[in-house]
Formats: sequence, C-alpha cells, structure tokens
Amino acid sequence: MHAADMEIVQTQHTSRHEYTVVFLHGRDSCAIDFEIEFLASQASDDRTLPEIFPQIKWVFPTAKILPAARFNIAMSQWFDMWSTQDPYERQNEQQEELNNTVSAILQIIQDEAAIVGGPQNIILGGISQGCASAIHALLRQEARLAGFIGLSSWLPVKETITTTTMGTASETPVFLAHCGDDDVIAVRYGEELRDVLAGTGMEVEWCQYGDGGHWVNEPQGIDDIARFMDRVLSATE
Repeated sequence: MHAADMEIVQTQHTSRHEYTVVFLHGRDSCAIDFEIEFLASQASDDRTLPEIFPQIKWVFPTAKILPAARFNIAMSQWFDMWSTQDPYERQNEQQEELNNTVSAILQIIQDEAAIVGGPQNIILGGISQGCASAIHALLRQEARLAGFIGLSSWLPVKETITTTTMGTASETPVFLAHCGDDDVIAVRYGEELRDVLAGTGMEVEWCQYGDGGHWVNEPQGIDDIARFMDRVLSATE
C-alpha cells in the first residue's frame, strides 16, 4: 500500500511524532472522508483526538475497490462480504482478500515502527469492516502493540482464532465499543468479538452505548477512547 493510498495527519505542536495510530475506515467509505469525520468528533470538553494527543501521527489507509458480488458493482472494501445483517454469511469466500489486506496493514505497521522506535508505540484500530480486518492483522503481528481500538464490528472467520495461532501481539490491550442502536452491524456481533478475544486471555475493555448508530458515540465514546489511549501510551513511557 503506497502513501498515495493513505491519508496522513501529522502531529501538532511538535517537531517529531512519538506515536502513530493506524486506523481503518469501514466498507464503502474512504480514508479522507472517514478521517475528516472521525477526527472532528469531540470529547465532553469539546476537544478532538488530535487536540488531546498532539504528539500522535494518524495514518488512515484506503481500501481497494473490489467487486461486490451480491450487488454486481465495485466498491471500496477491505474484503467482499455478502451481508451486514449476517456478516458470517459466505465468510469462507473472504479469506484471500482478507489475507491481502492483512499483509498491507502489517507493512504499514512495520514502516511506522521504524519511525517511532518500535511497534510498542503504535495503536492499531478500525471501524466496522476496517476493525474486522485490523483485528486479524493484530493477531498475526509478531510483537505487542501499544493498543487496539475497535468500533462497531465483528470477527470474521473467528474459528481461525486460537491461542496456538497468536503470538506476542495477543498481549496488546484492546478497547471495543459498540452502540446498541447500530442498525448495520448488530451489537451482538461486537459482543461475540469481545468474548472470543477475552476467551484467548487478551485484555479487552468493552463499552456499549445506547445511541450513536453505526458510528462512535459522542461525547462519551470519544472520552472513553481518549482515556484508553492515554492509559496505553503512558504504559510505553
């Protein structure tokens, strides 16, 4: 994945960034649209995440345009999926594209780790299908990251996730959030993601909100993300 396929938001008020957040958008979106909306979301004190964390560089990869078999069109997606109502439907057909996406994410992490002094200074995350892809990248990582943030998502091909397939990256602390009124990916799929990861022994923090739809809750959800980020980044110092 080339730099042209990513939106990069550099750090504020500092000459050199100390940490990188790599965050994947959802299906039928793109990096620039997601970045603008996500980084405009405000915490309860009206600050945005870049304002709270001026030492962080944000990297937003853009998914490839792939055929969507069900609709006979092409769209931006990390892998093709048949249904959001049942994201597990025909999931065995997703493996090749998912593997390609994971390889691209791992390369971005490797490149950023060389800049910030190691993977322990990187937070990986995503929303919806972006999270579903990013969690597989996390579990194929060879090293622990600072943290993982997952929003409004599920775990594709969850049967492949076992303690025997996970390395040191499983020590990465995880934050998951889902809104109860999400009408795209039902909250029960987020709960399953939580339970599978926790069942492997991973440290998982779960936050569920009454409203917010298929997005991050404001302002409480941004408060919780900021609190998690502050905790995991402080642990790397």
